[in-house]
This record gives sequence, structure tokens and C-alpha cells, in this order.
Amino acid sequence: MSDLSSSTAELKLPKDIAAEKGMVNVQIDGVWYQFPKGTRMIEACRSVKKDVPYYCYHPKLSVPGNCRMCMVQMGMPPRPAPGQEPVRDENGYEIIGWMPRPAISCANTVAENMGIRTSGELVEKCREGVMEFLLINHPLDCPICDQAGECRLQEQSVGFGRGVSRFIDMKVKKPKNVDIGPRIRLDDERCIMCSRCIRFMDEVAGDAVLGFTQRGTHTTLTVHPGRLLDSNYSLNTADICPVGALTSNDFRFQMRVWFLKETPSIDVNCGTGTNIVIHTRGNTIHRITPRQNDAVNSNWMPDSHRLNFHYIDSETRLTEPLLRENAKHLSTTWTQALETFSAKIKKFAAEEIAIIGSARMTNEELLLLDELRIALGVKNFSLVARNGEADALLIAADRNPNTTGAKLVLKQEDPYASLAAIRSGIQSGKIKALLSFQEDLITDAGFVAEDLTKLDFFVQSTLLANPSAAYADLILPGAAFAEKRGSMVNLSGRLQRLNRAIEPPTHARDDWEMLRDLISSVTGEKSVIHSIEEVFKKLASTVSEFNGMTLSKIGAQGVVIHETGYKVALLENERARKAAGIING
Repeated sequence: MSDLSSSTAELKLPKDIAAEKGMVNVQIDGVWYQFPKGTRMIEACRSVKKDVPYYCYHPKLSVPGNCRMCMVQMGMPPRPAPGQEPVRDENGYEIIGWMPRPAISCANTVAENMGIRTSGELVEKCREGVMEFLLINHPLDCPICDQAGECRLQEQSVGFGRGVSRFIDMKVKKPKNVDIGPRIRLDDERCIMCSRCIRFMDEVAGDAVLGFTQRGTHTTLTVHPGRLLDSNYSLNTADICPVGALTSNDFRFQMRVWFLKETPSIDVNCGTGTNIVIHTRGNTIHRITPRQNDAVNSNWMPDSHRLNFHYIDSETRLTEPLLRENAKHLSTTWTQALETFSAKIKKFAAEEIAIIGSARMTNEELLLLDELRIALGVKNFSLVARNGEADALLIAADRNPNTTGAKLVLKQEDPYASLAAIRSGIQSGKIKALLSFQEDLITDAGFVAEDLTKLDFFVQSTLLANPSAAYADLILPGAAFAEKRGSMVNLSGRLQRLNRAIEPPTHARDDWEMLRDLISSVTGEKSVIHSIEEVFKKLASTVSEFNGMTLSKIGAQGVVIHETGYKVALLENERARKAAGIING
């Protein structure tokens, strides 16, 4: 008997086994799991697919615990009397004593041998009570609310509410349709005071402009006196608002969200390569929102980037090839355009031709652009640098989205170095023909009209009518970022994928197809490339960093293929806050 007791004492208990790994044992709805120390109860439940409703909680923000919606029943082993051993079950876990009142799961962390119940009469009655209080003064105007279809209050009132209201008095009226900033509108009567917007502006955007005023049922969200919600990150508050209190002026009442198709893609306004979702109906983009990628942009994006898509449907959009005859641009077919290009470009010696590309082109397009350069024997080749001021959050100083990709594909450390030399060659008359792709040379590259008028042959591939295109002998309409597939490499060396959300105009062409056909018109050989996947396959066999990759292997979150050491300021701040235990991240 004593030998048996001795061997039992030598067996490791579940708490000891977990502690060796820095974990704790937690029972959730009758099943035991292990979680890292410090894990918040709500995150533990979510990780094992146990649904816990919430409003104020956001993993990227501090925890205020003010909505009370995430309540669960918590239990811990009772403390044994002095000199007594804890009572354990057959598996070595201590018997849990359940508390008679609920606890909020967002603000509490797990502990060894803790028990959590996400359902049951106590929990369900408490959630029904919270929902009833939240809806007491909330307007029941769901059919006309702009948040309908993605409203967490609406969803959770169905899943966790009473279904009927006992409130019979007049609702408290609060301000409606308040213009609190250039891009945001407030319907305060819908606000449930989750404070997400306040915490975001303070903790992430670094502009603590929002706050609550008044007390009780008269509490109102407002901007500080003399201020506006005019931060370049203000629209993120509309993204995280769980109700229809904060809405985007640009999207407000434009389209019901259940009609929209969502396409994951990446932003092309700077080198960060923010992950986005493009929301479309038919062949029209209605809005762009950030897509979570903790290695690129977390959950956020700047307003200036997300709103920069309306030009795609601009009245100045070029929809068919144009040839200049007698100082006028006339519509032509692609067959005629390619024949004209081939006939005219062959009249010039290689040293008389220059090519200007763009770091806004995809890796696949840059590969084919380089092949066109080789086919023509051109040495005068450059991209156009585009620089601005970094904002210490997400916006990079490099406004080109694919500078890193251009360096890898073109095998040039500085793909912008020859631009000044090309302009000088045009001015001196040494360069007589110029091919420009996806760049407005007058607006963005320092050229003037006099430079372009000196050319004997000027080809411009572009989306919109612009000052440079006015002097082009041949204009080729391309595709916008939302109209094409392909890949780019951001400043951190992460290979990411563009996806097509809408179709280009009927007679515009995807740029890789255009470049393929231009190469064929020069070489006289029919191309064997018929898809973007085939272009990427060629890229993967040509550039070592892309070896073994395919477009599908890139995945939704991208893959690091080249270490650059570049750091995103917002992500560094987020990692520091996570390490300090302020956020779950």
C-alpha cells in the first residue's frame, strides 16, 4: 500500500505538465485545454471556437470592459482547509467550484485549473439583460441604417437578446447626422458607448480627439472643443464601430453591403502594401477596407489610400487605343496599334530608343518590360521614383508599391538612376523614340512639354488622359490595380498578390498582355504565354528570390522572399504594447 502511494506521488499532475511549457490548464464548457499564461479568457474561448459575444473588446486596443456583453461563468478550485490536500478528479484536475455571478471575459486572464462556461442559464440571462439595456434608447431603424447587414448589435440581439422589449417610456434622443470630420459622420443615438473609436484615435492614430461627455443615458460621443476628426486614419473608426454610429461620408447610403462582392487584394499607394478588401457590385468599386495582416498593416489603413479608387471610373479614363494623326488622337484597333508600333519603332537604332517604366507595375509586368527592352536592344531604361513624407504609422516615404520587386526583377540596385540621363538625351536629340508605361512624365517625372515634342515617336501606356498623353503618337489603355492579377514585393520584402475585383473596359488590356503583344510585334514570334500564371512561372525560373513560388503559393498573407530590415512604425508600436500586456494583438 505504501509502495502504491509512493508511485502515485511521483506522477506529475496536469498543472506541473502545463507549467513546464509555460501553459495553464483551463476547462471550457467541460473540455480541458492548455493556454499560455496571460491569455485573456475571451481569446481562450475564441481559439477553441466557443462563441462569446462582445462589443467594446478589440484585440488591437486596450480593454475597458464597459459593454459587459462578454460575460461568462467562471470557476476556480475552492481553497482547501489548512493541512488538507486539494480534491482532484481521476485525471488529476482539482474540482472546480463555480461562482454564483458572471465575469467579463475580456478583462480577465486564464489561471491554472480555471473553469469557464460560455453558456447556461446564468450566462444567458445576464446577456439578455445587457442586450435589453443597450436597446432601451437605441433607435429601431434597422431598415434604413447604413450599418444594416454588418451590424453586431443587430446580429447579437438575435443570437443573445430577449426578442421583446419591456421598455415603454420615450427613448432619449441624441444628435443625428453630425458632421464631426471631413470623412466621418456621427449618428449618436445609435452609439452604444463601446469606446472603440476613442481608444483607436488615442492609442493607434495618436490623435486623442474623441471623448464622451454628459452622464448616464445622456452620454454623448463628441470631438474635443475646436477640433475635428480629421486624422488621415479617421475612417478606421467606422470600420470598428459595431453599430451605425460612425459612417463614412464616401460610402454612406451608396450600397447595401449584402449586394457587395469582396475581393482580397493589396493597396498600391505606397511601399507598405497594406492588405485590403475591395467591395464591388457589378463592375463598380464601392469601397475599400483594410484586411488584417499583422506582418504588414495590422487591422488599419490610411484614409488617403482607401479613398484613392474613384479615378478608375473617371471621365478621363482611356478605353481604347489612340493614334495621333494631324494633331488629333483617333480611335484605332489593337491590331492596327501593334502594327504601327512595330513599323515605327524598327526605324530607330537601339541607342535612339528609351524606355521608362514604373514601380507601380507588377513583378510580371516588369519582367515582360525587361524582355521588351532586351528585344529592342535598349540601354536607356529607367523607372520613375515617387517619394513623399512618411507618417510614422503606415504610410511609407516611398510612394511606389513595388520598388523592392523592381530591384529584384530588373536586377538593379537603383532602378531610378537613369531617368535624368534619358531626359537629357531627349533634349540633346540623341534619343528620338520613347516608350512610357504607367507614368505621367510631365506630372511625376520632371519632364516638360518641350521635351516630349522633340521626340519623333512617343508611345504612352496609361489609364487616364493626362498632360503627357496629349503629346503621344500612340496611346495604349491599360488596366487599373483592381482590374488585374499579379504580384508585388513591399518594402519589408514580402511578396504579395493583387487580385482582380472588376474587369477593365472592353478595349483596354491587362498590361502583361499588352507587353507580351508588343514583344511579339518586335520579334515577329508568336508568344506561347497565355496566362498570368505562366508569366509568374517564367519569373520564378528567372529570379532566384522567386524560385519555387507560384501565384497560388503566395497566399492571402504573402510570403517574405527578401529580407530588407525595413520596419513599419505602427507595427513596432503594436508589438511593444502587446509585450507590455496592454493589448492581445
